[in-house]
Amino acid sequence: MNPTIILAFIFAVSVVGLVKGADWFLESSEKLGLALGLSPFIVGVTIVSLGTSFPELFTGIMAVLRGAPEIVTANAIGSNIANILLVVGFSALVGGKLVVTKSLIDLDLPLLAIGTVILLGVIQPFSEGQEAIITRPESIILVIGYIIYFIYTIFHDYPETEKEDVKKLPSRKERRENLAEGEKSSGFTLNDGILLFIGVFLLAFGSNYLIDSVIKLSELHQIAMGVISIIAVAIGTTLPELFVCVKAAREGNSELALGNIFGSNIFNSFIVIGIPGIIGDLPLDVETYQVGIPFLLFATLLFVISGISRRVHSYEGAFYLLLYIIFIVKIFGIF
Repeated sequence: MNPTIILAFIFAVSVVGLVKGADWFLESSEKLGLALGLSPFIVGVTIVSLGTSFPELFTGIMAVLRGAPEIVTANAIGSNIANILLVVGFSALVGGKLVVTKSLIDLDLPLLAIGTVILLGVIQPFSEGQEAIITRPESIILVIGYIIYFIYTIFHDYPETEKEDVKKLPSRKERRENLAEGEKSSGFTLNDGILLFIGVFLLAFGSNYLIDSVIKLSELHQIAMGVISIIAVAIGTTLPELFVCVKAAREGNSELALGNIFGSNIFNSFIVIGIPGIIGDLPLDVETYQVGIPFLLFATLLFVISGISRRVHSYEGAFYLLLYIIFIVKIFGIF
């Protein structure tokens, strides 16, 4: 059988394992948090808000451990671009329009812009001609930056109505609404513990074989690992955000759809790059630096402008998707 087909199959199975593992890990961790006495709101802004980015994090850690650190930044930057242009664009088309609330404009938009600027500042080389690389001290700065953001998010004085929204996860809407009405959680059971263990195993298993397939595909076809990562790996690890956001958009819950993107992009910029970067330095490949960075900056700017206008219309969603297609074409050097 064609080795490309075999590697593509391994890649696809690994992505499924990552996504399913993240889902089970998220569900069981959420129940564990509630069983330990954490409020539904705190669970919402911690476990739930971070859960959809676990595939990117595990993939990044595994990439460094497997000696392919260039995958980390390519995956994180590619995921952020996909989150905005692909996920928001498709969600706007499905939902007709996405409404940006005042709380997102006042808090999340500035934090997203600041986070992107900090990431770009860390990536830029100190002098002309120097290789773009993220070092361990810079990675520590990113992690500290996320800790500050995380603490601020928890202690930010949300109105009660917003707290009810933040603590809900669209894919578990009915159970969240029951919790909001004061119903007691069923507690953390043995089955939840088994799912937690299986979730962690699938995340580790999926990320390992995902990196393995990327390395071998890169060697087989002489394609830079960063190119495969910024497109294929980024899309694969962005699937949880896509599923959550499209469902939220179809239900008319724009704040949850957009809020998930804000949180995911900030997490990718600080933690998905920061934690693997503490393990080892992270170089940027040429395609990520010359194409990915400008597209990330432009996509974030468009997203901020759309947010300030308070609407992401369906035609804007179509424009976002067109830009993503152009991004793919540019990455592969078709024109």
